[in-house]
Amino acid sequence: MDESEEGRAQQLGHQDEEHLITSGTIYSMKGFRFQPPYVLKRATEHLCHGHVPFILQLFCLTLSAIILLAVLVKVSSIANSRGQEQEKKEKIYHEMSQLKPQINRLCRPCPWDWTFFQGNCYFFSKYQQNWHESVTACNEVGAQLVVIKSDDEQSFLQQTSKEKGYAWMGLSDLKREGEWHWVDGSHLLFSFMKYWNKGEPNNEGEEDCAEFRDDGWNDVPCTVNKYWICKKSAMSCTKK
Repeated sequence: MDESEEGRAQQLGHQDEEHLITSGTIYSMKGFRFQPPYVLKRATEHLCHGHVPFILQLFCLTLSAIILLAVLVKVSSIANSRGQEQEKKEKIYHEMSQLKPQINRLCRPCPWDWTFFQGNCYFFSKYQQNWHESVTACNEVGAQLVVIKSDDEQSFLQQTSKEKGYAWMGLSDLKREGEWHWVDGSHLLFSFMKYWNKGEPNNEGEEDCAEFRDDGWNDVPCTVNKYWICKKSAMSCTKK
């Protein structure tokens, strides 16, 4: 091989090496060869195409690596954000679990606007109506026009009625004059006769229904409008 042929062979070798460098397929630096990742390869092809100086190709490769790193950082931040959100949910659930016993202690045995006393709930009306309408009003809320079962209950209701105004109780002799029955069908006990005011019941003018008045009971016509008192059993607050 003469000198001219040897020169062409060397020039051809340099061209092949340059083609390999600019193609983005294999990079060669003093015998060191490596295959770039697919993402970097594609980024290099878009950013660094054509026959450009090697230093510029290296710059493009570095820029592609920076872009890839930024993407990885973003993905990592999203993953961390989701992890923090899950931790917050778990923390809230844990706090709610700790509050559950306290919430159970806040259980109300009676509805709002009702008063609790010795295992029962009492509703004192804000307006007046006749005895029959009062019976219906209590039934509609799952209660009864009040039926008195004990001396303590009588004392509590009598005092409250003095503060709020004369009120109906669930007692009448509508079925038979002089025989007083509660709305639940039970007879008025003899021991409770002491709660009638002096001279009552006197049945003046068809007075067949009983009310709380002052310090005791009084019989009045059932058509008169008065406040009323409903009664129902309190709910039990079970602990879990």
